[in-house]
Amino acid sequence: MPDSPSKTVAETGSRQAVLPRPAARSTAPRVAVASLIGTTIEYYDFAVYGTASALVLGPAFFPSGNATVSTLAAFLTFAAAFLSRPLGVVLFGTIGDRLGRRQALVASLLLMGLATVGVGLLPTYESAGLLAPVLLVTLRLLQGVSMGGEWGGAVLLAAEHAPPGRRALYAAVPQAGPSLGFLLSSAVILPTLAIAGRDGFASGAWRVPFLLSAVLVVIGLWVRATVTESPVFSAATSGPGSGSGSSSGSSSGPGAVSRFPLGTLVTRYPGRLLLGTGAAIGGSAVYYLTIVYSLSYGPKTLGIPQNTMLTAASVGAAAGIAITLPVARLADRIGRRPVMLTGAAGCVLWAVPMYASLSSRDALVITGAYTVGLMLLALMFSPVAAFLPELFPARLRYTGASATFILANTLGGGFAPLVATWLNSQWSSPLVLGFYTGGLCLLSLLCLVALPETRGGEFEA
Repeated sequence: MPDSPSKTVAETGSRQAVLPRPAARSTAPRVAVASLIGTTIEYYDFAVYGTASALVLGPAFFPSGNATVSTLAAFLTFAAAFLSRPLGVVLFGTIGDRLGRRQALVASLLLMGLATVGVGLLPTYESAGLLAPVLLVTLRLLQGVSMGGEWGGAVLLAAEHAPPGRRALYAAVPQAGPSLGFLLSSAVILPTLAIAGRDGFASGAWRVPFLLSAVLVVIGLWVRATVTESPVFSAATSGPGSGSGSSSGSSSGPGAVSRFPLGTLVTRYPGRLLLGTGAAIGGSAVYYLTIVYSLSYGPKTLGIPQNTMLTAASVGAAAGIAITLPVARLADRIGRRPVMLTGAAGCVLWAVPMYASLSSRDALVITGAYTVGLMLLALMFSPVAAFLPELFPARLRYTGASATFILANTLGGGFAPLVATWLNSQWSSPLVLGFYTGGLCLLSLLCLVALPETRGGEFEA
């Protein structure tokens, strides 16, 4: 059975699958950088919205006499984008598995850019009434659709161009995009806050980071237009079993075309889909509670200065980026699971101390705790960029990798600010954040134990 955990990934593919030649070494780094630029821009857009939700979007689009209700409404729009991500998985996964990785990536980046710039141009509730939040939610849903197709395509394009024995390393390059996107958003938001002041930022300067996305998207589209299609995908579409597939969407083997890849994925690999989602769910909670929720919770509930929270999250993100590639290289040498298991166990143990640091209200203590936490997160999320795609054959790989990662992001990250807001309304202590996050990281640990090691398996077509 395709889902048997006792089998290696190499054993799940067709024995007659066509294996592509590795990409030239000069091509692979260029493709990895192009993938990184794309994920950075997409997560910049997402991070800008998350930070703006914590700072100003609640009062601007959801005015209320209760600040908590207003912020909660803004976080609901943040979660809305996660609800539309599965649609992006279906749409861009189908494009990526049938027509090519590069086409799907260009389309997803363009959609994200248009939606983000659109947010920066929206009228507020004061000037447009109910139309303002309706338009905001609509654009957020489009952002979510874009994100549903971005991650899987970016890591696949890098991984499928990678030289032998360096798949985790190359796949991890675009995986630095989420943290780089957050740092880039902070590099724009902090100076804007300093120049305009809190009142000026709330009254209109918040639009600047959204509008600047237009410049980044143009750069990203130009870079992505210069890269070649994945050699693994090209081999899969031209090799044995790469016919048109049946009208029902089933396939006779991993290399056959599926009219509806998600349906085939659910039918053939349900166990790996669920376990892969669980493996990434804890890291998603750590990421979004740290760089989104705590930016609102710290200042509004605990009285921690906004700059302190932004700085702590930025330093931690930079530390995570610094070890992303060394961690990936280690995963290429000793395996994906040992590194990810270490990160998951570390996050289970560190979750409570990390969020307990907020009670100190001390900038150095919080920054140190966040730095350790986001470095442990890197142990989980650096190898996962190769690990999740390696669980599935090439003609289902875009959909499979996207579905597992995006579902984990939705359940573990998209709803994390909402769950955390509710938890802190019941128990006024940052410790509850640690217990909640630690529980999800424990789930990831157990799922990783149940999944097979994927290093050394052929990246079959």
